Amino acid sequence: MRLPISVIATYGTMSFSRYHLKPQTQESREKLMALSGLKSVVPLDCHLGLAGLPFKITPCAMLRIAYWAQNQLSYQRAEEAIYEVMKIKVNDDTVRAVTDFVGGVIFGRDCRKADEAMQMLDSGGIRFQKDRDGTLYIQTDGAALNTRSKDESGSTWRENKLGETFSSENIRYWTDHKGMRQHQILEKEYISYIGPVSEFRKHLFALALRSGYGRYKDTVILSDGATWIRNVAEELFPDAQQILDYFHLCENVNTFAKHLFSMDEQKYKPWAKDVCDELKKSGFRKVLSELENIDRTPNGSPVNLFGYITNNINNIDYAAYVNKGYFIGSGAIESGNKLILQDRKRPADPY
Repeated sequence: MRLPISVIATYGTMSFSRYHLKPQTQESREKLMALSGLKSVVPLDCHLGLAGLPFKITPCAMLRIAYWAQNQLSYQRAEEAIYEVMKIKVNDDTVRAVTDFVGGVIFGRDCRKADEAMQMLDSGGIRFQKDRDGTLYIQTDGAALNTRSKDESGSTWRENKLGETFSSENIRYWTDHKGMRQHQILEKEYISYIGPVSEFRKHLFALALRSGYGRYKDTVILSDGATWIRNVAEELFPDAQQILDYFHLCENVNTFAKHLFSMDEQKYKPWAKDVCDELKKSGFRKVLSELENIDRTPNGSPVNLFGYITNNINNIDYAAYVNKGYFIGSGAIESGNKLILQDRKRPADPY
């Protein structure tokens, strides 16, 4: 017997029909169980696509729960947001479970795509056309993240590697009331990975391809000059212009200067400013000439400024970069670390 049924749901009314099988005998009960063949013997679960899922909710609801979980500071806050917006009560444990499940599915897909991208590169199956004007920016950085699991040494801290891409097409510029030029990046995409560089590089390359790598006239890679980032850039993006973040360089200049002048502010501050100004004018040869006659690590300085500049000599021609309209600061990836990772570590507000 076929029965019409309507169900009033959160997002409207669903109408469907199903066959009603009255399990009067053991044989009919066995037929009903064989009808589902999954976790449930309720035909409605099969019709709605719930029987094969780990939760009694639709894929749409799972995605909505995961969405609210990923943009809140805690699962408790996500529970509150889901109720405020969707008027559905889902406890924080379920929010966590659903988010882990959805995240696992997405991560598995991303890993497959990353492997496919590297296979295409290794086989020579990628054709670069350079048919877009403008610049594609690729930025990456590592940041410590406190996780729930412990490593072999018993520490819960891991290095998360974050990658980011955006293009000059998606940057808006304006002049503020002080006459200073400002900008805003309208669209950007991130990838985040906790694990070895050998795996992260695959995800970074796949992200770059999705963002148009190989099609833009110019590609710029901005970073803090870490050796692993420089090696990945040289391997995967040999045509890109690497740029050492100018402000990170200046931080190292100031650290070196403090030790050089034994923390005497009246001496180290003007010296550091002069060096940074000279470097911004692409005067790195003049700076290196001066550093040649100075102890590499004065007073136990943690920074070998001569070595740092020498290792990045091809990535600090700032006057030329500014003339081409390139960014020389990696503030976008630094703020990404703060917003994507660090804010998630803070406890939820107490209300």
